[in-house]
Amino acid sequence: MSENPTQAADDIHVYYNGACPVCRTEIEHYRRIADRHDLDGLGWTDITTRANTLAPWGIDDDTVVRRLHVVDGAGRLFAGVDGFILIWARLPRYRWLAKTASVGWIKPVAHVLYERILAPALYRWNKSKGRVPPVATPQ
Repeated sequence: MSENPTQAADDIHVYYNGACPVCRTEIEHYRRIADRHDLDGLGWTDITTRANTLAPWGIDDDTVVRRLHVVDGAGRLFAGVDGFILIWARLPRYRWLAKTASVGWIKPVAHVLYERILAPALYRWNKSKGRVPPVATPQ
């Protein structure tokens, strides 16, 4: 169910909340690293510019803006920490973080911190500042 039928098996596509200054800054940082190292196979979509972006995976727009999502070349959807691990594994200077975050007890702790504390706090903060806009109309 990959959005891009020409996507290679090891490609990933990142869906992030571009209205969130923290999220946008982090993704822009990763994009600069990928560009600097001429890394292929990384796609980026600000989900606030397109409605129903992840509808094929059963994800509604409100859920999409709450956390990072990544789709791999096989069309599998990864959210939160699992998505970050896929990104980090592709980037020089971040591969160690992907390996560390994947280790036994660390991954569940990172998952709880992201899903229960960080992502909800960012969502509430962005919502209070009016930065959880209605998603654009379908294209």
